[in-house]
Amino acid sequence: MAQKKTKPKTKRPYSVRNSAIHGRGVFATQTIKKGEVIIEYRGQRASWEVVSQRPDSDPDNPQHTFIFELSDGQVIDGGRRGNAARWINHSCSPNCKSFEDDDCRVFIEARRTIHAGDELTYDYRLSLDGRITKKIRASYACRCGTPRCRGTLLLEEK
Repeated sequence: MAQKKTKPKTKRPYSVRNSAIHGRGVFATQTIKKGEVIIEYRGQRASWEVVSQRPDSDPDNPQHTFIFELSDGQVIDGGRRGNAARWINHSCSPNCKSFEDDDCRVFIEARRTIHAGDELTYDYRLSLDGRITKKIRASYACRCGTPRCRGTLLLEEK
């Protein structure tokens, strides 16, 4: 009887666990080289209009979101059918970056070599419509703790 060949499992280069930055985080489980694509940001695709009608992912903190805006006007809602990428935290000095391919798929890539145990981070560069007040800015406070921390997850025009 012939044995069925199975595809060998490849170990993910990351794991999700508690983070000192915020809530859950994603951590390297092995060395990840600069330029390596680590994970695709997945979730349900929808319009801003649809997603804005949904309940907050955290009612106690409505700014905590798993929404990733796409160039085609849609968004990826990582809170619905999302994967581990939704737990990657923000940093003002990130070791990863996000990019969108021609099919409007979003990937997280290493900006530099990342060592086992390091938390994966990218700059959220969040944008909001309207005037950003002190109260709004405070609700998007950054907790990355890096020397170059700008104090906010928002991308503010200078």
